[in-house]
Amino acid sequence: MPRITTISVWGVYLCSICTGAFMLAQAGLLDGRKCTTHWKRLDELQTTYPHLLAQHDRLFVKDGNVYTSAGVTAGIDLALAMLEEQQGPLFASKVARELVVYYRRSGTSSQNSIYLDYRNHVNGAIHQMQDWLIAHLETRPTLDDLAEVANMSTRNLTRTFRKETGTTINAYTTLLRLEVARTLAQQSSLTMEAIAAKCGFQDARQLRRIWQKTDKPFVSRPGQPN
Repeated sequence: MPRITTISVWGVYLCSICTGAFMLAQAGLLDGRKCTTHWKRLDELQTTYPHLLAQHDRLFVKDGNVYTSAGVTAGIDLALAMLEEQQGPLFASKVARELVVYYRRSGTSSQNSIYLDYRNHVNGAIHQMQDWLIAHLETRPTLDDLAEVANMSTRNLTRTFRKETGTTINAYTTLLRLEVARTLAQQSSLTMEAIAAKCGFQDARQLRRIWQKTDKPFVSRPGQPN
């Protein structure tokens, strides 16, 4: 049965899960808007309501203050994305871990997420340090700082982190910073220097150099200053 949830946080947002999009469409709320629904009903949605813009192969779609999702699990993805908008990625990733689901950051992103990667362990001290890192990337913490957060010696932290996660603290931190940099590059008009500073890189040159080594090269939005 179609379901619609309406919430009011810093304004009014309309959200539909699965075929709930038909109810929004019937009310005229999707006219001229991009939207989605269950893949089996997408063509029917577009045909029945020709003034809307049905989007294929999307988990969820945001157009203004209206959100639509493809199905029940995509509704979870949408809810997490809205939590990130309002409370930040750390809060959303904590909720995702509590639900034991992947944290897909956008309607088109893959199931993999750096906010969940390397978290398949039960070491509370390491989880605490990883959470702290996500929330303080711009501070460029030292190993001593991180050891204090985890309440370990630096040597024990280095050894335990690699044992529990399969990677090094430096490599993990770099992946976190790149993820935040990608998000800022796609969703803001900040310069590369400003993005580098917010992510804890020394400067834009370092950010570009590290970015070029990854599988996802930097692509700025049209009109974004470099």
